[in-house]
Amino acid sequence: MAELDSKALLVILDGFGIAVDPSVSAVDKAQKPFYDSLFDSCPRSQLRADGENVGLPDGQFGNSEVGHLNIGAGRIVWQALSRINKDIRDGGFFENEVLLKAVEKAKEKNKIHIMGLFSDGGVHSHNEHLFALLQLCKDHGIENVYVHAFTDGRDTAPESGLGYAKQFNEKAKEIGVGELASIVGRYYAMDRDNRWERVQLAYDLLVNGKGEKLDTAEEAFEVSYADGVTDEFIKPVLLNDSADSRIDRDDSVIFYNIRGDRAREISRALNEKGLNEFEVKADLNLNYACFTQYDATFEFAQVAYPPQDLVNTLGEWVSKKGFKQFRIAETEKYPHVTYFFNGGIEVPNKGEDRLVIPSPKVATYDLQPEMSAPEVGDALVEKLAGEEYQLVILNFANPDMVGHTGDMDAAIAAIEAVDKQLKRVIETANEHGYRSLIIADHGNSDCMIKEDGSPHTAHTTAPVPAILVNNPGVEMHDGILADVAPTLLKMMGLEQPEEMTGKPLY
Repeated sequence: MAELDSKALLVILDGFGIAVDPSVSAVDKAQKPFYDSLFDSCPRSQLRADGENVGLPDGQFGNSEVGHLNIGAGRIVWQALSRINKDIRDGGFFENEVLLKAVEKAKEKNKIHIMGLFSDGGVHSHNEHLFALLQLCKDHGIENVYVHAFTDGRDTAPESGLGYAKQFNEKAKEIGVGELASIVGRYYAMDRDNRWERVQLAYDLLVNGKGEKLDTAEEAFEVSYADGVTDEFIKPVLLNDSADSRIDRDDSVIFYNIRGDRAREISRALNEKGLNEFEVKADLNLNYACFTQYDATFEFAQVAYPPQDLVNTLGEWVSKKGFKQFRIAETEKYPHVTYFFNGGIEVPNKGEDRLVIPSPKVATYDLQPEMSAPEVGDALVEKLAGEEYQLVILNFANPDMVGHTGDMDAAIAAIEAVDKQLKRVIETANEHGYRSLIIADHGNSDCMIKEDGSPHTAHTTAPVPAILVNNPGVEMHDGILADVAPTLLKMMGLEQPEEMTGKPLY
């Protein structure tokens, strides 16, 4: 076992950003004397927790899941949307082996099927990914590119599909390939609740050509809107009724959705042998390429962007070095300091103990803004005093969960409650030989009021603090969340694994 310079405590103040406008910030309005004393007297810096700094699209605010992934991994963990965006931008997309195999297979019949959510919402898909696929097909000489559009209206405006159709037609004309062969609402094609009667309607459209025959996509949307049917619920529409435009035996299919939950059922219907939920064609034997892994058990699927294998996260590395670690949070943030912090792995590392403190059972947390912070504080003070653990990870949920209520007074009370517990925890940590790093994972309660005066309930793109306690005489520099794990390792006197690309903050 390696020699330690110090034990380390990481305190994550969830949703505690550095305000752009202090006048609308519960963080600034709260009376938090202990935090303020640390801020004034200890080495400190700022961390970016938004956009490409944490593997999200540029300008997008962070969240707790992404934040803890980056903190624990010690490297930027690219999320599927931005990972693919970046690959398209850098050219790697057009060299992706799974996608190249799909277009090579398509050459046998000179046709390919591309299906997915017709949307720029960025939750399940993005139209820019669809356009990149059209370009890929054009580059490889595929003439018949049939696009099966699952219309959105849930992550986008209810009647945005018509605009997307016009945009698609312009882009397809510009690139020189691609036609909308069918349209159906996500309500049917992307069910996730085992409503197989819905999925069957989408399947029958894709495979059997069953749907209302219309001449243009524009007509399909206009007819639906006139009937009061918005994008999400559009019934199956067939725009090309040739046999070639249907998904048939040995065809090549690319499903460009990036999230698995609403892609599984239609994928099973198209590929699973012996499906019992409704009558399907026997063994279509498709070359079925998916953008991401929809289900680890899908042996039929070829995954263009498989899950990233996050080797040597902070917890794994400390465990390999033979040290013990402790994770604690209340229910609302317990998965974040365990599963997400460990890179999406549920099983604890060797020597990793965990404690979840139940969150209060209230309708909304503005009714109990202190949440379970006192109980978290009680439990952690006891653990720190025991000096059993060399690394301790703590999350206080209040600034985020109460911030989401949009109640300024409650958010102020939440932060004041956390300050009281922070004092107890840090003072105990100091007494028992811990160096502490206080950070946040993203902004939230730093902005409680919108410009129009209404409550602001969402996360923010604000930077977050990083304060180093019981480690005087160092000068910190600004960084990103990926720099936190390397900093903790330096505090402990442990070398950084090569997989971690973050840099210590001092």
